[in-house]
Amino acid sequence: MQTGDAACDPSPNQHLGLHLIAVFEGLKGLLALAAAVSLALLGPQPLRHAVSDLISRFRLNPDHGVLPGLLSAINPGAVHLAVVVLLIYALMRLLEAWGLWRTRAWASWLGCLGSAAYLPLDLYALYHHHGWHTWAVLIANLVIVAVLGRDILKRRAVKRLRI
Repeated sequence: MQTGDAACDPSPNQHLGLHLIAVFEGLKGLLALAAAVSLALLGPQPLRHAVSDLISRFRLNPDHGVLPGLLSAINPGAVHLAVVVLLIYALMRLLEAWGLWRTRAWASWLGCLGSAAYLPLDLYALYHHHGWHTWAVLIANLVIVAVLGRDILKRRAVKRLRI
């Protein structure tokens, strides 16, 4: 049996949920890393071009609205800030994935709190954009919170039994 911050039960079948979440979080981390590298290499011009294409394709007013506002906000400074934010996000997701794969308690806490923090945003999105994709994101976050919360509770119960 492992001690300290490691798993309560070394059986690999016992941690299937943690491993599935670890893979999911690792994929999110890799996607964020790819986005950060792409933004850093390409800079703001491809984004500006894509937003300009959307404005002309949908025949929007180029002086007013969300997309023209976004177009004016896309500059090298904003892209550098986005790269930093994406790198921090990628590092957090990859660290969480590593910790969950290794069944570390801190990773369960990090994942549970991180996913729970998205729930109010998921409910807001569901209220304004009720579609299957919004339901899928909400259900995925609820499942992640439930699995990681259960892991945390199991660890606490095992810890109490040892004392």
